[in-house]
Amino acid sequence: MWFRTFIVVIIVVVYCLLATPGWARDIYVNNVTGDDRYDGNAPVAADLYGPYRTLTRALKASVKGDRVIVANTGEAYRECITLQGARQSGYPDAPFELIGNGAVLEGSEQVPADDWIFVGGNLFRFQPPKMSFQVLYLDGKPAQRRQVSVLADIDDLQPLEWCLHERWVYFRTEPNRLPQSYALSFAARQVGITLYEVQHVIVRDLVVQGFQLDGVNAHDGVRDAVLVGLNCRGNARSGISVGGASRVRVDSCLVGNNGVAQIRTEGYSRTQIVGSDVLDNTAPRIVRDGGQVEEAN
Repeated sequence: MWFRTFIVVIIVVVYCLLATPGWARDIYVNNVTGDDRYDGNAPVAADLYGPYRTLTRALKASVKGDRVIVANTGEAYRECITLQGARQSGYPDAPFELIGNGAVLEGSEQVPADDWIFVGGNLFRFQPPKMSFQVLYLDGKPAQRRQVSVLADIDDLQPLEWCLHERWVYFRTEPNRLPQSYALSFAARQVGITLYEVQHVIVRDLVVQGFQLDGVNAHDGVRDAVLVGLNCRGNARSGISVGGASRVRVDSCLVGNNGVAQIRTEGYSRTQIVGSDVLDNTAPRIVRDGGQVEEAN
């Protein structure tokens, strides 16, 4: 009898230890020198030890309270990532952290050269696969957009301007040039960072750009999430979207050059904006379809 009691006590102790923040680890990601066959336990590769190559693989390996440390290699991370549920949550005194070190999470892709169709004069068009929101980028920045309501308005496009009409992106080149001679890209990936049913999470020091919907989307069920030092720019719908019953703090972030809203809220969400620069250059600073917003310097 005493032996069975002893075994039960040992199991309970081990379970409690595994459930504490002391077992959290640092997981390293490097999209130049990393490999998803590594273990993610070291920033520099040696044998089979070293950083993962993708954020997706690092998050798959993560557990509650871990820190995912991203190397800023100068090469963009071209993927969409999701933090969801208990595995990507933290503790009140030991949050789950995604630390970007200034790295770029990129949602755009180059327009394939063969996708451009000649319309007439210096006017060309192509049809991207995702159309609910869209941006055409020139040299990595949103190109000048003209709003059109009827086909005839497209004739008013000036060189280097673009418009969206009936599922087609139209672009007017400069005289005697083809679209292929420009660095033109479009919003190819849907959302940069999705948060869903997570708590005690910090996402810091990332540039999140070029996504077809939002740079960051706190979809629902998010508690005690803090976005720190993010630069959310050039996304087709919004830089940051907070929905459902989520609770998010936007701290020391730069949000601008997004398509429909810089920050959008909906549902029963609550968003705190602290010490952040939210621009109104390309769209309203804040678009509310429900939710509460508090701002402080």
